[in-house]
Amino acid sequence: MANKLKVAVIGGGSSYTPELVEGFIKRAHELPVAELYLVDIEEGKHKLDIIYELTQRMIAKAGLDIRVYKTLNRREAIAGADFIVTQIRVGGLKCRAADEKIPLKYNLIGQETNGAGGFAKAMRTIPVLLSICNDIEELAPHAWLINFTNPAGIITETVMRYSKVKVIGLCNVPLGMVNNVAKILDVDSSRVVIDFAGLNHMVFGKEIYLDGENVTDRVLDKVCDGAYMSMNNIPDLNWSQDFIKALKLLPCPYHRYYYMTEKMLEEERKSLEEGKGVRGEQVQQIEQELFQLYKDPLLDVKPAALEKRGGAYYSEAAVSLISSIYNDKKAIHTVNVRNNKAISNLPQDVIVEVNAVVGKNGATPLATGQLPIQINGLIQSIKSFELLTVEAGVTGDYYKALMALAVNPLIASIDLAKKLLDEILKQNSSYLPQFNSANREL
Repeated sequence: MANKLKVAVIGGGSSYTPELVEGFIKRAHELPVAELYLVDIEEGKHKLDIIYELTQRMIAKAGLDIRVYKTLNRREAIAGADFIVTQIRVGGLKCRAADEKIPLKYNLIGQETNGAGGFAKAMRTIPVLLSICNDIEELAPHAWLINFTNPAGIITETVMRYSKVKVIGLCNVPLGMVNNVAKILDVDSSRVVIDFAGLNHMVFGKEIYLDGENVTDRVLDKVCDGAYMSMNNIPDLNWSQDFIKALKLLPCPYHRYYYMTEKMLEEERKSLEEGKGVRGEQVQQIEQELFQLYKDPLLDVKPAALEKRGGAYYSEAAVSLISSIYNDKKAIHTVNVRNNKAISNLPQDVIVEVNAVVGKNGATPLATGQLPIQINGLIQSIKSFELLTVEAGVTGDYYKALMALAVNPLIASIDLAKKLLDEILKQNSSYLPQFNSANREL
């Protein structure tokens, strides 16, 4: 690998980009980034311009010699890159809001990455990510793709199955869980290790260690007592003590959608009735405020207000992963990677979210044994949903899409699945080239 690195950020106009830039600045001593390309599409050009100027100011303040480029030409950015970060949102926040509102019409959870909302986002995103992968195969075959685009597990699964690109999927949820546990224990997060097992946004902490000592019971007791274990984008509803004692594992914030469905649905409905809108509409407001801040010519650091956006710890997760590959650190990261027997009762060839040793050859997952019986059924059904969603997103097969929705635990009804699918296809028709007219007529 070259001594001087070229990094391309696809979705460079994202409000998250200052997080990423801060990460590169903090690790400049071990990660010699010489060129940073920020890429976006025509519709995102105004945001890209603002992010580009802020990035220049941040790098100038840090006194670093990193050349920053902004471009709408994806191929120019990808050519010869060492690392490519994808953080795109096909259809923007307006499509996200629609993804959340359509299920609510049927009294179902409307959420960006879970249930019907996650399915709709995947359908729009899969063709674009595979097109990006075609460019990477041609122009930067040795590059590593670090995928942060949601739904991260489904997108990483697609890339692994349908391209030759070296990919690692990444999410800030596990790191957020480690940091929350550290706060509960009032210690530095570097002292906490969690043995993670599951899927993206469906991951559980099996064992929790503080300085090598197993403190799982201690942490779960604190969760039973109402200790904070959520994220800014998910209502902080306390887990029932009986549930945590029965589960004997640390759930991730997204599990509330599956284990507290009625309460979460009630929260979403209340938000609509009170005029706050769905989360996608709230984020539009947060983004407007953020970009007003970003425009300030005196701003030369990542503003604290970015944490309201829900992407806390993103830079720490992404840049430390890139550094671990580049420097062959063989450090342990929680990533989305091919199972390879890490979870013994899931197929070897599916993407899972587990701890892995990361070095110059990528991520080698650590064996974590069988999924405990109390979570095995839910994870198996979500993995079936993910695999059917990948097939539907790649082929445009209406029936695969229908089954994907029907097997999802947040829907679990063929009648509702059909209504949802038909409405999603209609709503997103301009973003779904893979669904031909014959399928659409069905």
